[in-house]
Amino acid sequence: KDEFYTQVNDIQLELKYYKDDFKDKIVFCNCDDPYESNFFKYFALNFNALGLKKLIATCYDPSPIAGQQLNLFEDNNIEVKEKKAYKIEIEEILDANGDGSINLTDVEILLKNNKNVLTTLDGDGDFRSKECIELLKQSDIVVTNPPFSLFREFVNLLVIHKKQFLIIGNQNAFTYKEIFHLIHEDIIWT
Repeated sequence: KDEFYTQVNDIQLELKYYKDDFKDKIVFCNCDDPYESNFFKYFALNFNALGLKKLIATCYDPSPIAGQQLNLFEDNNIEVKEKKAYKIEIEEILDANGDGSINLTDVEILLKNNKNVLTTLDGDGDFRSKECIELLKQSDIVVTNPPFSLFREFVNLLVIHKKQFLIIGNQNAFTYKEIFHLIHEDIIWT
C-alpha cells in the first residue's frame, strides 16, 4: 500500500514557498509515473514559470495503479497498460497552441519536441537501481512522495548523494532513528 498520490492543491500550497529555489535546476521526481503523478503534472505545467533547466521523472514497474489516475498523454509510443518502467526527460515546454499559457494541451504534445524524451528503463525503475541513481547524480533537487515503507532508505540515499529534496512522508518517520538524528542535526526539517 505504498502507492499514494498527492493532490495538486497540496503540492501547490507547499511549493509556493520554494519557487525561487528551482530556477535553472534539474528536478528529479524519482518515484513518479508521469502518467499518474501530480508532482510531475505540477512541474510540467510550471516548467517555464519556475525556470527549470530540466525535469526528469521515473516510475516503478509494476505500479499497481498505472493507468488509473491522470493519464496525461494519450498519443505516444508506450502503452501504460504494459506497466513498464520508464523515464521522461523534459528540457522545454512550449505554448504549442498559442493561447498564451502552458496548459495540459501543451503538455500532451511535449514529447513531440526533440528536447523531450520518453524511454523505457532497462530495469524496474526502483529508485535504488543503478540507472535511477545515475539520474539522481544529474539532478539538483528531488521532489516526490517516496514509498512510505522505504522512507528511511530513500532519505539515506538522498543524504549520501548530497541532494536537496522536498519529500512528503508519514509523520511517524520523525521517530525513526535514521531520520530523527537528521532533524536533530538540522540536516533536514519538517
